[in-house]
Amino acid sequence: MPIADSDGTSIYYERHGSGPAILFVHGSGGHHAAWWQQVAALREEFTVVTVDLRGFGKSDSSMPEFDGQDFPGDVVAVLDQEDLTDAMLVGQSIGSVAALRAGLLRPERVGSVVLGHSLGGISHPELKELAAADRAEAVKLPVIDRLLTKRFQEERADLTFLFQQMGTFNVARMQDLRNLDTNGPSLEDIRASGVKVAFLAGEKDAVLSVKTVTRAHELLAGSHLEIVPDAPHSMYWETPAEYNAAVAHLRRTLTAPKEAA
Repeated sequence: MPIADSDGTSIYYERHGSGPAILFVHGSGGHHAAWWQQVAALREEFTVVTVDLRGFGKSDSSMPEFDGQDFPGDVVAVLDQEDLTDAMLVGQSIGSVAALRAGLLRPERVGSVVLGHSLGGISHPELKELAAADRAEAVKLPVIDRLLTKRFQEERADLTFLFQQMGTFNVARMQDLRNLDTNGPSLEDIRASGVKVAFLAGEKDAVLSVKTVTRAHELLAGSHLEIVPDAPHSMYWETPAEYNAAVAHLRRTLTAPKEAA
């Protein structure tokens, strides 16, 4: 069982396939097994790494409380142990914040970061205002309706149930991740790192609007933008074929100008 040491905390991860590396970082209700539809589809062409942040899945959950500021170090521990270089980190929702910070901590190991349904905790006054407005609308909906479309819930009651069960394997909760946004990186911090950034958004995301993500892309010069039609916040789960195609495309095309690092 592969375990990485993150400053004394045991971090569980898995490595599948071979080829250019993609490391997935789950959101608040996920863990390594949430990426089952990605591993099966991508491992023939890529090295696919999945990780459990502390307090999630099989990673150490014995601490009395969790600090979201520690999560980027958990990702870094796996990058270092596996000696990955030019990896692409793919975050889901708030996991994107941990992914971006890990990339900035290890630009020699990370070529690109994909911010899935997230602004990655970027510190910028206009973006914070836009994201807050989106969040104010999202909280009016039941949690499941923020994450999956009504149609999917009705047509795939089985996968909706499994989606909800995923979070029951975790000890940490959403509130343990929220302070990840504290002291986030600036646009200049990202540009100076040499790490390429891509925003991956769903057209029907009820948590973060396409308008907000598009504005972030405009502000971060050199970033990439992928908007998937008809896809919700949990695109990786509900529309995996489209999500996997977008991730594979980004892995094949994104490179980082390391001389700028």
